[in-house]
Amino acid sequence: MGTVIHFEINAEDPQRAAEFYSKALGWQIQAWEGPLEYLLCATHAEGTPGIDGAIMRAEKRGQGTINTIEVAEIQSALKAINAAGGKQISEVQPIPTIGLFCYCEDTEGNLFGILQPEMP
Repeated sequence: MGTVIHFEINAEDPQRAAEFYSKALGWQIQAWEGPLEYLLCATHAEGTPGIDGAIMRAEKRGQGTINTIEVAEIQSALKAINAAGGKQISEVQPIPTIGLFCYCEDTEGNLFGILQPEMP
């Protein structure tokens, strides 16, 4: 079963959005050390239920929140997504120390990510 493990909030101004979520909801936000403008959001105390995520620059205004779903094997998941009427939107890309990732679209045009975690 695919489990939602991460979210991405798209923002016209990521810093402004980070300030909002920090002030309004108490999220701890810090810049990712990777090559993209990507602000990591800790939304809950360690050991308590919740999903962490990130804020990223939106490609277009009004772009919704993107959920990332963990899958056991990314190629099998892509076959199942396509067979169910969805489609792959981006190339599968490795994220160092994290795993293999790509964006997909469901039958309603909603964007979501799938992630095959790196094995320890």
